[in-house]
Amino acid sequence: MSTWWTLTVGGLASGAVYAALGLSLVIIFRAAQVANFAQPALALLSTYFAVTVNQITGTYWLGFAVAIVAGAVLGALSDRLLIRPARAHGELGSVIVTLGLLLVVQAIAGMVWTSEPRSFGYAFDFRGLFSAANVFAVLVVLFTAAGVLLLFKFTSLGLRMRAAAFAPEVAALAGVRVGLMVTAGTALAAAVGALAGLLAVPPLLYPTVLDGIFVYSLTAAVVGGLDNPIGTVIAGFGTGIGLSYVSGYFGPELVTLASLAMLVVVLSLRPHGLFGRGLARRV
Repeated sequence: MSTWWTLTVGGLASGAVYAALGLSLVIIFRAAQVANFAQPALALLSTYFAVTVNQITGTYWLGFAVAIVAGAVLGALSDRLLIRPARAHGELGSVIVTLGLLLVVQAIAGMVWTSEPRSFGYAFDFRGLFSAANVFAVLVVLFTAAGVLLLFKFTSLGLRMRAAAFAPEVAALAGVRVGLMVTAGTALAAAVGALAGLLAVPPLLYPTVLDGIFVYSLTAAVVGGLDNPIGTVIAGFGTGIGLSYVSGYFGPELVTLASLAMLVVVLSLRPHGLFGRGLARRV
């Protein structure tokens, strides 16, 4: 089998992870107009909960469900206790708080579970060029992206979340509970981030395992457009395939540089991303 095909298939599996974590960034941006850099921290903590449940019960899917629920709860708590108070002092405040939360959670994870890598299995058989585990990752990300699109486009909840993010004063006058909608969006984003963590971590879990993945996921979100879930998913898969080619043909040491170069080129040509839409401002 050709090297090109092997790298393409491997890139699809990696791209599913980038698309999922990038999608969580898009959800919270659409719901709260915030770039939440704590997403990998919440995903990391949720995945540690899954590992703990798996070790106690021996059941993968129970740990999977616990991680998703824990991600949603952690997302809601982080919004209520940290992000919202910081956002009251400007956008920079929320960015600093989420970066700080990322570092704190990684430190806490190291203290509670130690920094030694822990074994964490795949949902399905991972052997083969495009294994059952890879198929599961791609399908669950596509299903999640479709669900998010339907939520924002065709449900009253999604409409209220979008209104709370982009026109909070008008939404409040229309009877929308803006704070509740922002918290709901943050919880949903963290749940999707937890899903990304479950897909990305195997076979080994340690406190900094998601750092590099977050860089590539952020690239996918920005390249696809922070206001476009489907564009982010497409960019996530494209980023995975592109970086797989770079790693296979030029060496893995150039992968991070290639990701940053991709980001710079796209932002230079399309500041709002390939699929994003610029907002017109009336002056």
